[in-house]
Amino acid sequence: MEPLNELFIEAGTLMLAGMVFVFAFLGLLVVFINAVLAKLAIKYPDAVAQAKPTRAVKANKSSNDGLSANVVAAISSAVHQYRTQQNKK
Repeated sequence: MEPLNELFIEAGTLMLAGMVFVFAFLGLLVVFINAVLAKLAIKYPDAVAQAKPTRAVKANKSSNDGLSANVVAAISSAVHQYRTQQNKK
C-alpha cells in the first residue's frame, strides 16, 4: 500500500505545480496584453463619435416610424389596461 500513497502524493504535487504554472502564465499574459494595449491606445486613440443633432417631435405630427402621437398614446393606454387586468387575476 505504501507505493500507492507515494503515487498519489506525486500526482498531487504534479497537479499543483501544473496549476501554479498555468495561473502564473495566464497572469503574466494578462499583464503583458494590458501593457501593450495601453501603449497602443496612446499611439492610436479611438475616434470621438459626433453627436447627432436631435429634432423635436411635435404632438400632432407623425414621427419617423409613421405612428402619430395619438396612436402611441392609444397603444400605451391599451397595454396599461391589459396589464392591470392581468394583475387582478
